Amino acid sequence: RPGCEDKIVVVVGTITDDIRLENVPKLKICALRFTESARARIVKVGGECITFDQLAMRAPTGKGTLLIQGPRNTREANRHFGKAPGVPHSSSKPYVRSKGRKFEKARGRRA
Repeated sequence: RPGCEDKIVVVVGTITDDIRLENVPKLKICALRFTESARARIVKVGGECITFDQLAMRAPTGKGTLLIQGPRNTREANRHFGKAPGVPHSSSKPYVRSKGRKFEKARGRRA
């Protein structure tokens, strides 16, 4: 992003290598762990991979850092939220024991 070149990117997770990204920008990244290939690509372009211990020494208050968050609604439980299943225009998933002939396929459910 523009204006974030001198900031330290903070990820609470693993940094993995993505071959779809052709040119990696010069970054300072703080993460829990890095894969070997991701660390090699970051260091090759002049970037830096640091741990949270090193981040605490450099920026104790968190100034100059950019916290990256992953998607929040990817849990399987979120598929069941929303309008009740079976209601018109509902895309929520019902809580069903299994997907057999006897489960949620009784009278009124069949076309």
